[in-house]
Amino acid sequence: MSELRLKVIGTHAPCAQIRALTLAAEDGDPLPGYSAGAHIRVKLPDASDRHYSLINWIAEPGATSAPATYRLGVRLEEDSKGGSRHMHSLREGDIVTVAPPKNDFALHDSPAPALLIAGGIGVTPIISMAAELKAKGRPFAFHYCGRSRGLMAFTDELEELCEEALTVHSDDEPDTCVDLKALVGGASADSHIYVCGPRGMIEAVREIAHARGFAKDHVHFELFDTPEATTGDQSFEVEISSTGQVFTVPPDKSIIEVLEAEGVDLVYDCQRGDCGICQTAVLEGVPDHRDVILTDEERAANDVMQICVSRAKSARLVLDL
Repeated sequence: MSELRLKVIGTHAPCAQIRALTLAAEDGDPLPGYSAGAHIRVKLPDASDRHYSLINWIAEPGATSAPATYRLGVRLEEDSKGGSRHMHSLREGDIVTVAPPKNDFALHDSPAPALLIAGGIGVTPIISMAAELKAKGRPFAFHYCGRSRGLMAFTDELEELCEEALTVHSDDEPDTCVDLKALVGGASADSHIYVCGPRGMIEAVREIAHARGFAKDHVHFELFDTPEATTGDQSFEVEISSTGQVFTVPPDKSIIEVLEAEGVDLVYDCQRGDCGICQTAVLEGVPDHRDVILTDEERAANDVMQICVSRAKSARLVLDL
């Protein structure tokens, strides 16, 4: 499907640092449908793009099959490289170009209870999940976590949508602070867990669920952090086992960026380390794992890595490519 030209028809700030946007087709036609957890990629002025989850508040069957509008929630990042700052600068009447909806974080088709956990702006795809689960009459519990209640967007709307299924956890309110061990430990063994938010929250939920015996395919997540270079990153070499070619990966480039620039054919998607599509077998060397896909056990084995974000602790990696 070709790119979409969308007009901003509404914008407001539900709380500090968050901008809510409503978009409609420039020609007024219905928009392509989507399911809970889907996102669109918005093209930025510098020709790069950023992905933003679609928010659906309507708990009715078919509500997102041919919607008139798309709704987004965008947090202004303090160290924004242009994405969130551009989105916050948009005003009614502005036109944006986006790729059609794509879903890497879909709800599992199961009657089992769903445990929804959101941190900060990671609440956006979880809202749509709650609406879809409610529309289908499926049981769920929604736990929304943030540093301060005043910085948490959409709480009033969520209370109306989720009613008793919603629990708000604020770090500055001791009585409401989230206890992830208790949340995951209290979930039934057949539950599906969906978590979106900061890397630390995702990793904690993933490890707690693993320790509690949850199947890996019952724990679903999407990372809202953009990978950043770590102080002290060094160059390292990557050898392609099938050809023997050796490439140097500098501190400011990912393995994918270097290999793709050299014409190596790769399959990847998120480039945040949360989808697993670029997972590659490691034949020699020690990876520096920076994804949220692998468990601690899998990381310790050092036999696979996510080449979009992970680097190397050894001078060279030999990859099964």
